[in-house]
Amino acid sequence: MINVLADENMPYVAELFGDFSTITFKAGREIVADDLIDVDVLLVRSITKVNDALLEKANKLSFVGSATIGLDHIDGGALDARHITWTNAPGCNAIGVAQYVLSSLLILATRQSFDLKSKTVAIVGAGNIGKELSKIFNALSINHFYCDPPLKDAGAQGDYRDMSEVMNADIISLHVPMTKDGDYPTYHLFDETRLGQLNDNAILINSCRGDVVDNNALDTILSSGKQLTTVMDVWQHEPEINGSLLDKVDIGSSHIAGYSFEGKARGTYMLYQRWCEANGYVPDRLLTSLLPQANVSNVALSHPLKMDDIKQLVTLVYDVRDDDELVRQHGLTAKGFDNLRKQYKVRREFSAITVQATNETDANLLRNIGFNSVTI
Repeated sequence: MINVLADENMPYVAELFGDFSTITFKAGREIVADDLIDVDVLLVRSITKVNDALLEKANKLSFVGSATIGLDHIDGGALDARHITWTNAPGCNAIGVAQYVLSSLLILATRQSFDLKSKTVAIVGAGNIGKELSKIFNALSINHFYCDPPLKDAGAQGDYRDMSEVMNADIISLHVPMTKDGDYPTYHLFDETRLGQLNDNAILINSCRGDVVDNNALDTILSSGKQLTTVMDVWQHEPEINGSLLDKVDIGSSHIAGYSFEGKARGTYMLYQRWCEANGYVPDRLLTSLLPQANVSNVALSHPLKMDDIKQLVTLVYDVRDDDELVRQHGLTAKGFDNLRKQYKVRREFSAITVQATNETDANLLRNIGFNSVTI
């Protein structure tokens, strides 16, 4: 038997690791060096900083897995120096984040009476999330392009444009890692200058890392009366966030854009697969066998698909307004913000619902958005 220490918010750890381990669960923000004494496997999320200080007493640790796409909380050099295998779960929450963005845009389109198909979207960051978002926009015939200088320089194929065109887009959706060094740092990518240059009535969405947008500068600019629509899922200095800024954003949430049930389960499962690979085990569990049926799992359309139907289907599965209300009520304290994440509802992805469409064209469109869909 091995000893596993896991973030208490990670699902299916017991189901996947329980047959061969003793598992201890703890709040990710409370994991300290003493907790790693005699621990073989550490499973974390982004709120646990895995660095020299945390690893100081790790006498048996051989594997660290983070059920996240980001790595800015993991000191790979410190782990390599100790010959500890480590990994993350790239793409595990990509579908959830893309669906969060779509839900937000559909709500804003209704509030502000605009047609999404008339807008141009800049997807800043063309990784797993950016590509999932592009699939949705392609399905809905929404004009969009990528901005990702590192990928463009590496020869990636697609419609890649520079920041000058991003600044003129109607909607800007941020999906970059947080970096301070290198040729293309993203720390304060949208600083006071860039925020001030955005077009009036532009929409800025940040669901990647809080430090990518200068929160104080954004608060100041919104206070000045600039007509900028903002969707903020991530914040600087989490879990203590800028309450003044929260008052001014159009949609806010508590760093849960990727918190779909499937996304969290997928993250744990990817770590399980990697641990098995590193230790010569053959995985004997399938992710699909773990997921329960959704409360509403079948919907039948009685007419050809309209944009209004898409909005209703999307919000049936996930309505971002619920999370906006919760963060305004409970997220202004560090404890409240963390509790919103710790006690987060079971939020399914679109694939949990099968939609019966009246024709194959509509069924195919719904499948490309992420729903299971068949024709009646």
